[in-house]
Amino acid sequence: MNHKRLLPRLATAAAVLMASALAGGVPAQAQQQQRPAAPSGSPTLDAVRERRLLLCGVSGESPGFSLPDSRGEMQGLDADTCRAVAAAALGDAKLVRFVPLSPQARFTALQSGEVDLLVRNTSWTLTREASLGLLMAWINFHDGTAFVVKSDAGVSSAKQLDGATVCLLQGTSTELDVAEWFRANNLRFTPAVFGGVSETQAAFLAGRCDAWANDASYIAAFRASQPNAGLSLLPDRIGSEPVGAMVRKGDDRWFDLVRWTGAALLAAEQAGVTSANADEKRRSPDPALQRLLGAQGDLGKALGVDNAWASNAVKQVGNYAEIWDRNLAPLGLDRGANRLASQGGLMWAPPLR
Repeated sequence: MNHKRLLPRLATAAAVLMASALAGGVPAQAQQQQRPAAPSGSPTLDAVRERRLLLCGVSGESPGFSLPDSRGEMQGLDADTCRAVAAAALGDAKLVRFVPLSPQARFTALQSGEVDLLVRNTSWTLTREASLGLLMAWINFHDGTAFVVKSDAGVSSAKQLDGATVCLLQGTSTELDVAEWFRANNLRFTPAVFGGVSETQAAFLAGRCDAWANDASYIAAFRASQPNAGLSLLPDRIGSEPVGAMVRKGDDRWFDLVRWTGAALLAAEQAGVTSANADEKRRSPDPALQRLLGAQGDLGKALGVDNAWASNAVKQVGNYAEIWDRNLAPLGLDRGANRLASQGGLMWAPPLR
């Protein structure tokens, strides 16, 4: 054995474990259970396993989706999507490092490998998949562009915004949506473009714009956070904006794991499986529940992870309804299109078999 080669590798491994524990708060139990894993067939999953940490790109400024709470812990639908993938991939939802990214930096960060996964209110578009080398693995929210105005402006419809100055966030699909909508309706507007969410909302509140256009979900959350500002959310919705978890092209196994983790959260809601009753449901004689929760079959093995992958995600993070109720219901957002298909929405899970 070449001890000169072995010692640097051992030192590197020790440094990685120490850095992960400091940055991500790796539980002692998780550290004790680490064993060399066979290659998964996914370079991304193998990298995540080696560092024992999922690097997940988020906004960090979006109420209900990704925003640190008073303790500095990232909260929201997007944050919990990251946690669910970490639970499926590593068995522990806590093994996530959240990387706040601007709209301008988000795609480069994913392309370059700075993050393993991007869950940042990012819309699924043809150009992003065809030109950027990225794939939408799972839609975690169906949204649309909306306008917010000051209530005393006397504006009740977006079609009354002819000649208005509209605040926009640079590098988002909203810029294109708004420009196309005004042109299609023979209306004029002046764009006021800003680089960050906080800068944009501050400009709007300061009166530098007559309206602010953004995702309806974010606008609703913003309005709820400003109860004394006298703001009105206009009823108009511009287009459809499915947003969710994006991955790099070329790593099909990682794409599969992220996509099917999202499907598992929906399948659990459909089947009435929650974080509280997952262990009980695992003992059900229903073959579909047994497959979902890893009591039978090798669905996890097919994805390159433990057969308890879906059970870990649901037990540690919750099903889709639990995640919604925890993060978005307090903002007064109706589930609308994000209801299960059986309830008139657009959310459904393909068969897990």
